[in-house]
Amino acid sequence: MLSEDRLRLMARELCAVGGVRAVALGGSRARGTHRPDSDIDLGLYFEGDVDRVALDRLAARWTGGPVTVASPGAWGPWVESGAWLVVEGTAVDWILRDARRVAEQCERARLGHFAFHTQPGHPLGFLDVSYAGEVAMGVPLCDETALLAGLAEGLTPYPEPLRAAMLQRLWQVDFLLDGAEKGAKGADAAYVALCAGTAAMIIAHAWHALAGRWVLNEKGLVPGVSGLPIDTRGFAEAAASVLSTLGSTPEELHRSIAAMRAVPRP
Repeated sequence: MLSEDRLRLMARELCAVGGVRAVALGGSRARGTHRPDSDIDLGLYFEGDVDRVALDRLAARWTGGPVTVASPGAWGPWVESGAWLVVEGTAVDWILRDARRVAEQCERARLGHFAFHTQPGHPLGFLDVSYAGEVAMGVPLCDETALLAGLAEGLTPYPEPLRAAMLQRLWQVDFLLDGAEKGAKGADAAYVALCAGTAAMIIAHAWHALAGRWVLNEKGLVPGVSGLPIDTRGFAEAAASVLSTLGSTPEELHRSIAAMRAVPRP
């Protein structure tokens, strides 16, 4: 297991790479919700050109074998690039973040603006202001120029304009389910499943916003509502029940759509 001292040493060495301005611990370990086998997620915040050859060499030295840091865009438009390492028996993910782009999304979050974008690995879409959530929830391991400290200003507590915008988006739930009704007539279970799943995630985003909790991706989004420090009236259990029993006939699908309309909303 990679010790905290070794992790901080890695962060310092990463910050010495040309272009890297700061390194932060993210993911479940930053939130304190990790399991013993959880990955260690490190956000590498950079400006300008990053010395990728130096990153490759550093990764190889820590792992004891060749590692190539992905080229820009290799993982899609909203994950700059990165590398998956195994260091001393621990999975360590390096995720590169363009500090300029992160700053833009931090400001959008403060103003209550957000959007979802097509991105591999994100079936609902990549929430652009999740960059702001990463800054707000991350634990800086190396931030000598106070880049992360500056970006984090105004993000804690959760910005009220963003909360209001997430709640306002709830109108899309019934719009989606109205479309699902048309698919149900033709027994199009795949279309109904997409509409119902998306509706559940929109509601879950709203519950998290109401509770002032940042959401970084879809994993754990719906079941995570049950752990929020507010009364969510059994949303997570109700949504899971509907999504796990959608059915395949028009009658079954219509019943499931009606049940999804009835799940608790903020």
